[in-house]
Order: sequence, then structure tokens, then C-alpha cells
Amino acid sequence: MKKLWLVLGIAISLVACDLSKYKLVKEYDFETQFEKSGGTETATYEETIAFYKQLADAYPTITLEEIGETDSGLPLHLAIYNPTGETDLKKIKKTHSIMLINNGIHPGESDGIDATMMLFRDLAGDSIPSPKNVLIATIPIYNVGGALNRNSNTRTNQNGPKEYGFRGNARNYDLNRDFSKADTKNTKSFYKIFHKLDPDVFIDNHVSNGADYQYSLTHLFTQHNKMGGNLGKYIENTLRPALEDSLKKKNWDITPYVNVFNEVPEKGFSQFMDYPRYSTGYTTLWNTLGMMVETHMLKPYKKRVLGTYELMRSMINITDNQSSIIKDLRNQAHRKYLTDRNYPIQFEVDKENPTKREFKGYEGEQITSEVTGKKRLKYNRDKPFTKEIEYYNNFKPTKEIEIPRAYIVPQGWWQVIERLKLNDIQMEPIAQDTVIKVEVYHIDDFKTSDKPFEGHYLHSDTKVTKSTKNVHFRKGDYLITTFQDGARYLIETLEPEAVDSFFNWNFFDTILQQKEGFSPYVFEDVAAQLLEDDAELKKEFEEKKRKDPDFRNNSYEQLDWLHKHSKYYEKAHLRYPIFRLPR
Repeated sequence: MKKLWLVLGIAISLVACDLSKYKLVKEYDFETQFEKSGGTETATYEETIAFYKQLADAYPTITLEEIGETDSGLPLHLAIYNPTGETDLKKIKKTHSIMLINNGIHPGESDGIDATMMLFRDLAGDSIPSPKNVLIATIPIYNVGGALNRNSNTRTNQNGPKEYGFRGNARNYDLNRDFSKADTKNTKSFYKIFHKLDPDVFIDNHVSNGADYQYSLTHLFTQHNKMGGNLGKYIENTLRPALEDSLKKKNWDITPYVNVFNEVPEKGFSQFMDYPRYSTGYTTLWNTLGMMVETHMLKPYKKRVLGTYELMRSMINITDNQSSIIKDLRNQAHRKYLTDRNYPIQFEVDKENPTKREFKGYEGEQITSEVTGKKRLKYNRDKPFTKEIEYYNNFKPTKEIEIPRAYIVPQGWWQVIERLKLNDIQMEPIAQDTVIKVEVYHIDDFKTSDKPFEGHYLHSDTKVTKSTKNVHFRKGDYLITTFQDGARYLIETLEPEAVDSFFNWNFFDTILQQKEGFSPYVFEDVAAQLLEDDAELKKEFEEKKRKDPDFRNNSYEQLDWLHKHSKYYEKAHLRYPIFRLPR
């Protein structure tokens, strides 16, 4: 009798389990708009978030949360697939790698939005194998404002989907130029997500512009020389080849991002340099292995989405198999910048050392344009080719700085301090007013764009001179050591000569304008007394007049020169307001 009750109990449990599965199928709709449309449409923002909410409701392995604001007024979402059962991220990080997938930074490039929806569904529903050593997170749509601005026309060169979002965000910023300057709420919220996860691998899904060729998929890995050390070698010698081999076995050929415009790729092309303004350039500063997926704009939308799906699966499998190696290399990289003396801040393509690669393209022809009557480039898809080309994927440093022991940031530069804190930079307020001997930069020269770029008139080719001085600091100014995980971020933003420094992004433009001057008729007598009291100054002054006719013939320039060599000249003019403590 007891056995009968046991059998009945088991039967009832099985029936209950089957009913639960049946209810799951009936209650939720996990077919994406991409699939419903036969691969011609992409999900709207509302459909995308609703899809992840259903996944989170149906599967315990999926969570969805709001983290921070965006310029659109709507929140940024983070979805996580976590099959471990552990909820403490700190504990998960000790045993698992973390992958972060970013989608819809340019919502017209929507391939990753649809591919990742299917990926999360298939992982949660056991349609594909779950990784044993990887937690997978995604930002379903990063550029919320751009996703809400749907149209069918702005991706002029792109083959589908029928409707899509717009490149600019709610304030018309290109978010993939904002990672170092953080003008938008989107980027500030991204910082929260990034530092919450501290991902080992980062994928940003895009669609290319540019040349025509046979591939549907291209990759844009973090530039390996800029990543540096063993981690950079791992990207170039292990990770990239492993991805290419994995996709080739699945009949998905892939090539490096074809970095040409209105030219033919067979002439050779260089790797794209991902400076910190770009997503993968930013993640490099935290020793995260980054890559952009760039599907080919002219391929059918369905093929592009399916290719993105397979690429992400391959990256998950590689990360799963090499999880411990990746974590160890990242730990090495963090320690590297605690002991290194120098850090490269500017690079150029190494034209002497290209890599030979097989490339599958189409013959390009110069024909007469029916519009302009001039010669135009035309790719002939009836003439495919496979050729060996030169790929310039090596860069060499052209400028290095000595890494300081610490930086001092006066509290008045609160916009800089805010961004440092958002990036979990550790800093200590100075306890009392004090004088400290520090290294001081003076801005000698720079160029400024004559056209606006992402809300700025960007500086470049900045030149500085360095001196050592005693500087008075106030209680509450911040001492920021470089002996921390954010060392690379500090260097790339606080060194004025770095390409994407806060200086070059106009954070310190007020020091470029002299605030106090002089009236010539008053200063004439003061200048005469300066020359009488200082023989060396007078000698230098007379020598400059002798050698420089323009200076000799301009009385105001002469007085201005003397003013700048006197105690009356303001110290703040052209003095970079971030100070260095040498090692």
C-alpha cells in the first residue's frame, strides 16, 4: 500500500511538472519580432524590454534590473544570465569569467539587439549548451533615445531591417565617442554597470560602413599593442585566431574590420585604433578583453543577425574554455601598471611590419558616374576574388610619459572629480592646507578643431613643458595614487598629451584665457624698473629684440613679454591644474 501511494505521488509530481511546462509555453511568447517577420524586422525598444521581463519572470537564471538614467528620461537596463545559483557577484567573480554584451549603441545597427534576445532565450531554455565558467550580461539597448527615434531612411547604405533607430541619442550625441568624456547620462550609467560587473570580456555589436566584400562578419578587437603586455599578446595570438577558427568551422568566415573609405581593400588597410572615447578603448583601460562586432551593411539583415548570434556563441565557448587563463592574464595586467615606470600615450601605425592575410573581396572598378560625370568606385560582385593582402595591425608608441606616484586634483575641478568617482577611482582628501613639491605642466602648444565634434572643439597635438615647484594646496583637494586598478584610466584622462585626455576634451579651457592684464601707460614705468633691477632679464630682453624684428617693432608685445616675466603675471594662465607626485 505504501508503495502504491509512493507511485501515485511520483505520478502526480510528474503531471504537475508537465503542466508547469505547458503553462510556460502558453503564458509567454518567446518568439522575437525578428523571427516573426522572417528576419526582416527588429524589435522596438518596448518590445525588447518586455521580452527580457518575460524571460526574467519565466526563468530563475535570468534577471533584469534598471541601473541609472539615460538622456531619454528612461532607465538603462541590465540583463544577466546566471546559471550558477549564486547571487553574490563577488563570489561569482572568483570562479567565473564575466562577459558583457552591449547592444544598440547605434540603434540603426540593430543586429545585436535581436541576436542577443535569441541568445538569452536559448541559454535559459536549454536550447543551446550553457557555459560552465561564464556569467553573461547584456545591455539590451544602450542608446534608448536613439532607439525611440525609429525611421526607415537614415541608414542610407544598409540592407535592412525595415525600421530601426537613429545613431544620435536623445541629445544627439554619438555614444561611441563619449566613453572618456561622459557628457551623457547614458555613459555615466554605463560606468555603474561596468564597474559592478568588472567584465573579463566585452562585446559591442555594430554594423559597418565602408567597402564591399564577401564577408558578413568582421571583428574589431582591442588594438593589441595598446592593450600591451601578455594580455595584448593573448588577444593577437590566441583569442583572435580562436574566434576565426571557430567561425570558419561553422561556415562563417570573418575578417578584421575593413578600415577603408572609398578605396579598395586589396591595397591593404590598417587596424582601427580604438582610443578611450570608444567602448573597447575605454574597456582596455581596465584590462578587459574587448571587441566590436561589425557585420557588413550590404548583407541581408537575417544573415547579419544569425552571424552575430553565432559569433557570440563562439566567444562564449572560447571564454568558457579559457576562463582561468583570461582571469590570470587580467590579474597580471593589473599588477603590471603598479610597477611599470613608463606608459605610452600616443601611437602610430607601424608601416614596416604588416601582416599578410587572405582576403575575400570583389573587384573594384572606376567607372563614369551618371550623377557627377566624374570617376566613381564600383564593386563588381560578378568578380569575386581571394587575394593575399597587407593588414597593418601593429602600432608603435610615439610618446611615453613617466608614471607618477600620484596626481593631485584641486577640489574646484569638480567635473573631473565626479568622473573619477564614477569610475571607482580611490582618492583621499588632503587633511589640511599644505605646501607640496610637485611636478607642474605648462601648456606650450595645441591645435583646436575649427569644427564642432560631439559638443566640443577638440584639442590635439598638445605639447607641454614640465617643471618642479612648491604649490599650495587646500584642505579637501584630492590626492589620487596610481597604485590602483584604475591607473590606466587616470593616465589616459589626466595626462594632457594623451589623445582623449580631459584637457583635449576642453575640460580645462578656462586656463587658456588670461584673466588679468595691464594698461600699457601704467606698466611702462613698472617695466622700466624691472629692467633696471634685473640685469639678466634686461640682457634676455635686449637679445630678443635684436633677433626678432617683429618683436622689436611691436611695443605692446615687448611690454607683454616683460609682464609675463614678472611677478605680476598670473600663475594660472596656461598652467595645467592637475599636479603630479613623481615616484
